Amino acid sequence: MRFEISFHGHENVRSLHPKSIEITTDPDLTVNGDCIVGVKASCGCLGIPDEMKTLLQNPQSKVTCTILVGDHSFKITGHGSEKLTLKNPHDIVIRKSNFTCPRTLSIGCDVASDSIPPQIIKALQNPKTRGILRIEVK
Repeated sequence: MRFEISFHGHENVRSLHPKSIEITTDPDLTVNGDCIVGVKASCGCLGIPDEMKTLLQNPQSKVTCTILVGDHSFKITGHGSEKLTLKNPHDIVIRKSNFTCPRTLSIGCDVASDSIPPQIIKALQNPKTRGILRIEVK
């Protein structure tokens, strides 16, 4: 199953966090949000379709998230968990760790925001840039 969430860039995108990647529906971002790569997202975890939430809550599920910006893409792979509640209306967080909270979409991921290529980060530092977070669950 596939679901796509649109988001925008922001001048304060830093993408330095070694353990997570986040997008948010919030319109603003401070430099302290060093895992956040996009703002003004079309939804948070709560807005993900129920059918996909059921798949994400299965620890056997493979989760692939792809950040698409212009001609560039960046792939993150992880897995689901029965501990995911997916109830946060504003944020989506992809984590390398096994920590879960209402903002968590996937755990045990292979990369974090500090691995995103510089050309994608540079593009996302422009507020006019639009990106897509493509979520695929098998």
